[in-house]
Amino acid sequence: MTHDPTATAHNSGLPPLTPGRYRRRLGFVTLIATLGGLLFGYDTSVINGAGGFMAQPDQLNLDDFGLGVAVSSLLFASAVGALVGGGVSDAIGRKKTITVMASMFILGVVMVVASLNLAMIVTGRIILGLAVGSASVVVPVYLAELAPYEIRGSLAGRNEMMIVTGQLLAIIMNAIIGNLWGEQYPWVWRVMFTLAALPAIALLLGVSRLPESPRWLADKERQDEALAVLDNLRPEGRAKPELDEINAARHEEAAREDLSIREVIADNNLVKIVLIGCGIGFFQQTTGINSILYYGERVLEEAGFGRGGALIANIAPAAISVITAIIALQMMDRFSRRKTFLWGYGLVAFSHVLIGTTAELMPEGGAKPYVLLFLIVFFVGSMQLCLNVATWVTLSEIFPLKMRAFGMGVSVFILWMTNSALGLFFPTLIATIGMSGSFFTFAVLNAIAFLFVLTFVPETKGRTLEQLEEDVMSGKIFHRGARA
Repeated sequence: MTHDPTATAHNSGLPPLTPGRYRRRLGFVTLIATLGGLLFGYDTSVINGAGGFMAQPDQLNLDDFGLGVAVSSLLFASAVGALVGGGVSDAIGRKKTITVMASMFILGVVMVVASLNLAMIVTGRIILGLAVGSASVVVPVYLAELAPYEIRGSLAGRNEMMIVTGQLLAIIMNAIIGNLWGEQYPWVWRVMFTLAALPAIALLLGVSRLPESPRWLADKERQDEALAVLDNLRPEGRAKPELDEINAARHEEAAREDLSIREVIADNNLVKIVLIGCGIGFFQQTTGINSILYYGERVLEEAGFGRGGALIANIAPAAISVITAIIALQMMDRFSRRKTFLWGYGLVAFSHVLIGTTAELMPEGGAKPYVLLFLIVFFVGSMQLCLNVATWVTLSEIFPLKMRAFGMGVSVFILWMTNSALGLFFPTLIATIGMSGSFFTFAVLNAIAFLFVLTFVPETKGRTLEQLEEDVMSGKIFHRGARA
C-alpha cells in the first residue's frame, strides 16, 4: 500500500507537507550536514590503499603491527568520540558541535599529511577519529530533529548513503593517484589524505548557513528562534503547531525518569536485552567487513593482484557497498529483520568458506585473483544488503525508552571496540595464518553469529516501540514465539 504523507499529517493534527521552496532549503541543509557522513566514510577508508605506500622503507617504514596501530588509532578514538559527541552537542548545540567537528577533520588531515613518524600519524588519526565518532552520532540526530517526520527516514538515510559514498570516493581516488604516480612518487599517500580536507573545508564554510536544531532551541527555551527555523523549513501554517507538539513532547519527556545503571543490572530482562544488543554489535563487526574496507588492497595483493591492479580491483567491493546499501534501505520495512539477519550471516559464512578454500587450493596465477575478487564482492554485497542497515535499525528498536540511551550506547561502544581490535590485529593475522586461515576464522565466527540470532534475537518488524517495550519488560520477547 502506498504511504500517503498528507493523510498521516492530518492524523497527527499537523497541516500536510505541501510542495514549496522549503523542500529545497531542507535539501541544502541535508547536503551540507551529510558532508560529515562523507568525511566519516573517506577518512575510515583512505588508508585502504594509502597504507601500502606509508609502510614503505623510504616513507614511514611500518611493520604489520605498526600499520595496524595506524589504522586502529582512528577507530579507538571514534569509540570515544561516539560516547562524548552526543553530550557535547546537548551542551553547546548541534550546529556548534558540527563546526568543531569540521575543524577537527581539517586539523587531523594536516597532522597526518605532515607526519614524519608513526607517533605523528597516530596523533592525527586520533583527532580524525574523535571527529568521525562525533559525526556518527551528531549528524543523524541533527537530521532527525530538523526533518518533518513524514520524510525523516529518507532524509536521515542520506547520511548512510554519504558514508558509503565517501568510502567509494576514497578507493577511487587512491586507485587513480596510486596508478598514475605511485611508482614514481611513493609519498603519494600524503596526497590521498590531503583530499579529505576538501569536503571538510566545504563543511566548515557551509555550517555557517545551517540552522540550529529547533528541538534543541526549544529545549533551551529559545522559542522564537525555534519557531523561525521551523517557519523556514516547513510549509506555511505548519511551524507553530509543530512547535507546540515539540514542547508537549518535551514536557512529557521531562517528567520521565531514566533507569539508572543499577536498576538496569537488577532487572534480568533488561540485562538480557542489553547483552543481545551487544551481541548484535559485536557480530556485525566479526563479519570481517572492515578487513576489506581498511585492508582491501592488502587482501587483493594476497589474492594475486599487483599493487596497481589491487588499487583498481578495490573499487568493486566499494561500489557494491553503495548499490546494496540503496537496496537495503528500500527492503528494510518489507522483510523480517530476524530472517534478514539469518540470511546475511548464512551468506557471509558461506562466502568466507569459499574465499578460504579458493585461496588455499586454487593454483597461483591465472584466474585465481579474479575468482577471489568475485567472492569478495559477493561477501561485501551480502553483508551490506542483509546486515549493515538491519543492525542499526534493530539496535534503535529493541531497548525500552527509559534505558534506550544506555542500551544503544553500550552496544555501539562494543561495536566500535570490536572494529578497533580487528583493525589493529588484522595485518598481523593475515601475515601469520594467511588469507585462507583468516577467512576460515571469520567463517566460524559468522556461523556462531547465525546460531546467536537463531537462539536469542527477537523479531521487531511490524511491532510498535511500545509493544516491544512491554514485551521486554515482561520477558515475553525472549520466548520462542517472539522470535518466529
